[in-house]
Amino acid sequence: MSGADSTAYDAGTVPRCYRHADRETYISCQRCGRPICPDCMMQASVGFHCPECVREGRATSPQARTSFGGKVSDGSSIVTVALIAVNALVFVLALATGGGNGEFATTLALMPDSSQWPPRFGLEGVAQGSYWQLVTSTFLHVEVLHIALNMIGLWIFGTFLESQLGRWRYLALYLVTGLVGSVAVYWLAPLGSLSYGASGSVFGLFGAALVVLLKQKRDVSQLLLLLGLNLVITFTVGNISWQAHLGGLAAGLAMGAGFAYAPRARRTTLHVGMTAALVALGVVLVVLRSAALPA
Repeated sequence: MSGADSTAYDAGTVPRCYRHADRETYISCQRCGRPICPDCMMQASVGFHCPECVREGRATSPQARTSFGGKVSDGSSIVTVALIAVNALVFVLALATGGGNGEFATTLALMPDSSQWPPRFGLEGVAQGSYWQLVTSTFLHVEVLHIALNMIGLWIFGTFLESQLGRWRYLALYLVTGLVGSVAVYWLAPLGSLSYGASGSVFGLFGAALVVLLKQKRDVSQLLLLLGLNLVITFTVGNISWQAHLGGLAAGLAMGAGFAYAPRARRTTLHVGMTAALVALGVVLVVLRSAALPA
């Protein structure tokens, strides 16, 4: 009998794999003692384990986490890649359906109040109930340079934050800062304007990255220089939604502080509560703004 076998068998009894009854084996799982064939043998620190014991061990082992509470990933940045893919897909669909003047783009773009446009255009804005525009507009681009710059920013800050915050915190950060940027547009932009682009979310990532780097006591001089340059461009170049930029930046700074400085013992609860509170605040502000506009 093999020296690796930890189970005694009656003479004349041939043990068979508990998962493959047609296979004879003299090797047993070091944890549960069940016979396992070569296909079921999982190398362990001592001997071999069966697949079920390996799964149970992984489920009960503590998951390695970053200092901000996120699960340590393999570095694949899958959420960032998915967000870039969604933005690219919406961009292609917009171009294929008439660009910025097409029905697809005007349906997704953020318009605070379509009553400012002649009825013949057939447009509807947030004030008319098109609340989805607060989210869909953050994924819409109709110019190559616009989407290129935003996706470069998303890749630079997104890959860093995804590795530091973990996937769900990072995704929440992206979506919520984009939403807050849209709410700022709804309150502060001209009522008949059309706004779109991921800039609010990217500025949100910008703000969160700044706080996270400060928490890590890393040099942020270059990041501050880049932020200052982008703010100058925001207020000096035409056709840029400074409302979305500032709204997203403010939300990013707030969420970054919450992610970075929440007490370790309660950080998950506080992170969820902070995210929910910002979404609820956005909803309340939208309702108040809609109520304040003329019917």
